Amino acid sequence: MIPEIFGRTIQLFLVDGTPTGLRKATIHGWTGLIFVATGPTFAALTARPELDRTGIYILSGPDAVAVGGARAYIGSANSVRERIRQSAAQRDFWETAIAVTTSDDDLSKGHVEYLEARLIELATAANRVSLDNGTSPAGQRRRLPEADQANMEAFLSNLKIILPVIGLDLLKPQPRAVAQASTPIAQRTAGDITFEIRHKSGVSAEAVEEDGEFIVLEGSQALKDTGYVQQSYIGLKSNLVKQGVLAPADNGMYVFIKPYSFSSPSAAAAVVLDRNSNGLMEWKVKGDRRTYSDVKQARIVSQGAGE
Repeated sequence: MIPEIFGRTIQLFLVDGTPTGLRKATIHGWTGLIFVATGPTFAALTARPELDRTGIYILSGPDAVAVGGARAYIGSANSVRERIRQSAAQRDFWETAIAVTTSDDDLSKGHVEYLEARLIELATAANRVSLDNGTSPAGQRRRLPEADQANMEAFLSNLKIILPVIGLDLLKPQPRAVAQASTPIAQRTAGDITFEIRHKSGVSAEAVEEDGEFIVLEGSQALKDTGYVQQSYIGLKSNLVKQGVLAPADNGMYVFIKPYSFSSPSAAAAVVLDRNSNGLMEWKVKGDRRTYSDVKQARIVSQGAGE
């Protein structure tokens, strides 16, 4: 039996009435409170009386080591205010600070240590950010009575919903085409449209789209040293080489050793063609000449007809 899916209401409050100011977010019927701040609004965050409660916090920003990647630190405290101040002062990578407490102050030290450990575990498994945490919390920090564990897992399920809405994807599982890389490509991409680039240079690449992410599949090729000076994704490409995603091939190109999820078709096309590229036009449906843009427009028409 397919479980019934319900809509959720997320309440987003602009504390000072501006889109760049401190934000407060929660889900209707949930006691959790989430505050989102940037550097200029960090003082407003720590001035909130709710931050004198037990809770967890996340500092996130670009990863200076992995170009195009993200870095995050996850912590917990009896008083979020003091710990988030200390952690922020010790780290210069962060651009966004997120504090999580509750409206009724019902989280205990054991609860937030459990949440901290589970968040680190989930973020490590998702492998979308580099964690700045030196070590994972000790196993005993997750020892809670069965009922409390169930309550904290329910709390986590709400965090998984609300964090992407406020721009933090560190818990989002990798697409099937990436996460199941040990299974044959045909099996893990069954039902997906396969896009390809077949260029006059001889480079060829294949990709699929899943849940808003554009995944270039292993075995795809990428040009190198084309000499184009306006290459917006040269830093990302260099990082993919360092990570072992791209490796030099005998034909003078790179080859994708493993699948990689890009933020857009254009980012993927730029890495494959070694130049700034319009991925909407460069990627075509495998076996015919329809572009990614054609498929996108057809989806819009189809969805409109179904309303």
